[in-house]
Amino acid sequence: MTPKRSTLEDTRSTLRDIIDRGEEVVSVFVEELTGSTSLREELEKTLRRANRARKTVDRNVEAVLGALNLPTRRDYTKLVDEIHSLQGAITNLNMKMDRLIATATRSAESAVPRPLIKSDPATSSPEGTVGGGVPIAARRLPAGKRRATKSKKRAARKRIARD
Repeated sequence: MTPKRSTLEDTRSTLRDIIDRGEEVVSVFVEELTGSTSLREELEKTLRRANRARKTVDRNVEAVLGALNLPTRRDYTKLVDEIHSLQGAITNLNMKMDRLIATATRSAESAVPRPLIKSDPATSSPEGTVGGGVPIAARRLPAGKRRATKSKKRAARKRIARD
């Protein structure tokens, strides 16, 4: 097993030497490029032309894709951004709903439920309580319901009698 390790180590050291030499050559080349002003100016001009050509190609490709009614990269990124913003809004709504549900649950648990009692003359007592000793003033109607007036009660009875 020892010969394999030495061969592997020799190969690794040789590769390290080659990489180091390559880095030296590249750094010398870059220094020579940046040292020559005329070469640097020509390189800058070439890069500017290449950038303009890329923009022209991009515009032409977008025009062709638009004519074919196909989405462009810009359309795709806009859609992705909109999806991300909608996901954020949905997450916020879910969090708010969870808070509201938790608050409603806590308030419902802490509220003491009172029975809804209809006054019945047979069970009423003269002291202002209804059968079982619950004060008449303590009777509650469900939320959003009003007490029906006598005329509304009569009208309801008449409708029931007609049916």
